[in-house]
Amino acid sequence: QVQLVESGGGLVQPGGSLRLSCAVSGSTFSADTMAWYRQAPGKQRESVAIIFRTGGTNYASAVKGRFTISRDNAKNTLYLQMKSLKAEDTAVYYCNRWSVGWRDYDDWGQGTQVTVSS
Repeated sequence: QVQLVESGGGLVQPGGSLRLSCAVSGSTFSADTMAWYRQAPGKQRESVAIIFRTGGTNYASAVKGRFTISRDNAKNTLYLQMKSLKAEDTAVYYCNRWSVGWRDYDDWGQGTQVTVSS
């Protein structure tokens, strides 16, 4: 059973930056495609950034150019550097593996709240 512990969220003003971390255990982290997801109030969870085991990345159009996903395989840790934050980035952020069937995953962490507000 994979365990995921997200951290680093908080309250930030528009235009500010945050760095999220996700400690992963119970999986073959270095071999997994990983992703950051977010869920805003009243909305479905969405994928915002993906990093493949090769290091290649893919971003949702809403965050491209502002968010950077990275991984440290030695530490089994996933990161999300967020800059130029907007009010619409407000959400609970989660990390997990990624596949085309990610919506069926039932092993999610508690997430970390990001609130962008003045």
